[in-house]
Amino acid sequence: MAVVWRDFITALVDAARRRDEQALRDERRRALDRLAEEKIREARREPPPEK
Repeated sequence: MAVVWRDFITALVDAARRRDEQALRDERRRALDRLAEEKIREARREPPPEK
């Protein structure tokens, strides 16, 4: 019976960990998207370099 509970608790912890990891991946992706958009806006604002 203890093995069943241990497996159950392990499964819960693993499920929570995967959810947390997915949330971190999503947040990193959103941060990269924001950074890319910011860099694109900056590049459009800057005048071309003079030669």
